[in-house]
Amino acid sequence: MNKEISAIRARLGKKLCILAHHYQADDVVRHADILGDSLELARHIKGLEAQHIVFCGVHFMAETAAILARPEQKVHIPDLGASCVMANMVPAPLAEEVLARLNRGGARIIPLTYVNSSAAVKAVCGNHGGSVCTSANAPTMLRWALRQGDGVLFLPDANLGRNTARILGLDENRIERLDIRGQGRFVPAADPSRQLYLWPGLCAVHAKFHPGQISAIRAEDPHALIYVHPECDPEVVGMADGAGSTTYLIKAVAEAPSGSTVYVGTEFSLVNRLAARHPDKTIRPLRTALCSNMAKVTEANLSRMLQELGTAQPVRVEEHIARPARLALERMLTACS
Repeated sequence: MNKEISAIRARLGKKLCILAHHYQADDVVRHADILGDSLELARHIKGLEAQHIVFCGVHFMAETAAILARPEQKVHIPDLGASCVMANMVPAPLAEEVLARLNRGGARIIPLTYVNSSAAVKAVCGNHGGSVCTSANAPTMLRWALRQGDGVLFLPDANLGRNTARILGLDENRIERLDIRGQGRFVPAADPSRQLYLWPGLCAVHAKFHPGQISAIRAEDPHALIYVHPECDPEVVGMADGAGSTTYLIKAVAEAPSGSTVYVGTEFSLVNRLAARHPDKTIRPLRTALCSNMAKVTEANLSRMLQELGTAQPVRVEEHIARPARLALERMLTACS
């Protein structure tokens, strides 16, 4: 498969560009022209000249690429079934209904969605003056959103929302975690005393990290360094030595002193790669946690898709969704330029 993929890449040359997220397995990552986190990969799309853009990641990432790509470019994903548990926790019609309920008293609540969401949810944000954020730029974008109206609806990751609010110094009493059951019937009109409303979503991978794991490490090895992703529970983030995006975690591990022991609380594929990259340090997962959806993209189905590239069905986003979703994404890229 390695030879087959290499041969196809050599034949297509600049007509093909393969992008991969850090959570992909090594045998996929080795074929990537560009490797990065969500923000880095989104920034690259507009500058790509390739006719075929192959996105090795989950479906919402390929959707984002399709929205930002030019009309003549085709975006592909090796496995259309590579979804995202967190993204599935926020159906676009329910997001629209919850936003309407918050605004029914005349308030202007700005929706801000984590990039781990569908194109339809990004479109809701675009249509209502909102935008998108990644774990790398969440503080910048939440600060931006708070300036746009009377409050912010942050979706879908409540942990990232609360951890970002803590960075900005928001008062805990002005933050409300919403109850969205029954088509949002428990959601009240916006309260002037509230500044931030959190959608009750989470990442199934980062939810596996708990304070007890950190306590056990501190007791056994008080000199160990612990870095976690901000999708983790706020208590976990508070107990760690640092928290940030995948790019932050990569940098933190690289800058750790030689000979140190470093625990990393994020998806295992990245942690395993960091351990191989830094043999002078002991790099361990806070807990082995794999994203089953990221794992659906394999070297085998990447090879198969590349062989069928001429007839493969590209990822498409209907224009009535793509237009406002693109607006939301462009607001983010402009604010973070």
